[in-house]
Amino acid sequence: MSVSKLTAKERETWLSALEDWTLADDRDAIQRTIEFADFSEAWGFMSRVALLADSQDHHPEWFNVYNKVEITLTTHDADGLSQRDVKMAKAIDALL
Repeated sequence: MSVSKLTAKERETWLSALEDWTLADDRDAIQRTIEFADFSEAWGFMSRVALLADSQDHHPEWFNVYNKVEITLTTHDADGLSQRDVKMAKAIDALL
């Protein structure tokens, strides 16, 4: 299945709807950093995102230290941002 990269206009429209996400500085991706009360809460969130990612077959790049989770979304098959990233970002936001 072919995945289309978002156009510049689509990227601008969707990014404005994802208020807590920003464009990555170094590539065509979106990022978000979330801080939790403690490590256990952060890990629980990551577990829920992992299950969601498997169900959508679209896996984030992420980094975790103690109570902080940094998430990056991009679609490697599209060589940049796609509708799959927008869908995943919205689903991640809904978990919070």
